[in-house]
Amino acid sequence: MVGGKRKLTAARIAFKQEGSSFRCFIPTNEVMQLKEALVRAIAGAVIAVVVSVVARRTRSLGDGGAVAAAIVGTVAIAAGWSWGLLLSSFFVTASALSRLGESRKAELVGSITEKGGERDAMQVLSNGGLFATAALGHLLFPSPVWYATGIGALAASTADTWATEVGTLSGREPVSIISGKRVAPGTSGGVTAIGSLAGVAGASFIAAGAAFAHWPVPFAAVALGGMAGALADSILGATVQARRWCDVCATPTERLVHSCGTATRHVSGLGGLNNDAVNAVCSAVGALVAILLSSTR
Repeated sequence: MVGGKRKLTAARIAFKQEGSSFRCFIPTNEVMQLKEALVRAIAGAVIAVVVSVVARRTRSLGDGGAVAAAIVGTVAIAAGWSWGLLLSSFFVTASALSRLGESRKAELVGSITEKGGERDAMQVLSNGGLFATAALGHLLFPSPVWYATGIGALAASTADTWATEVGTLSGREPVSIISGKRVAPGTSGGVTAIGSLAGVAGASFIAAGAAFAHWPVPFAAVALGGMAGALADSILGATVQARRWCDVCATPTERLVHSCGTATRHVSGLGGLNNDAVNAVCSAVGALVAILLSSTR
């Protein structure tokens, strides 16, 4: 009986020693980082859902857009509070500018643009998807490249959005960035002076936010990445983006069904390369330029 107790005690001691040895294989700082990320993810999910619900009720987002925004926001905050704040700065300013002169914009571009003021899931992902991907990469495989990828993409989306929203209300007809000819407001590839200045301001705004957050990406790399992405958006919009035509109204459009209710037909550009796809490329160009300029410093 005594021998059995001794064996049991020895086994318990050995088990405790093995447990202690196992814990030694997990660095304390990594455990703390994992706990912090988990807390941020939970808090981020709550915050992102609340913001998405509010945005849905104010018609800034559609149903699908609200779900996509909640996912993107959760991932961003899980990666770090600064990721969430930078994403929020884009969303808040983009939503505010979309509201600016909303009825006037609808009159000017309603017959041309494919989508209205409520952003759907594809719009959210084309503008914030690469940023969320970079946030996830930073969370799982920390590296400075994720900072440049995320902030370059976000700067490009911001520059393009600011340029579009402000340029539409400029009061002047835009001109094609390729031909220089005047085009109707809302036409992809059309640019205005004030819209271009707004794009520069948008890229610089995000660059300033990254600098304030002490991100390891030069201000110039972020700003130039954003401007390059917006420029790429305009060039692609004027050259290869799909264009359609309404035979009843005899007018160009990007809509599958024109505002008059007539189904439109494809006349030029690459079929399927719509504004969402071009916006995604815009983000990618911004990220690439930011990465390249960051690596040269």
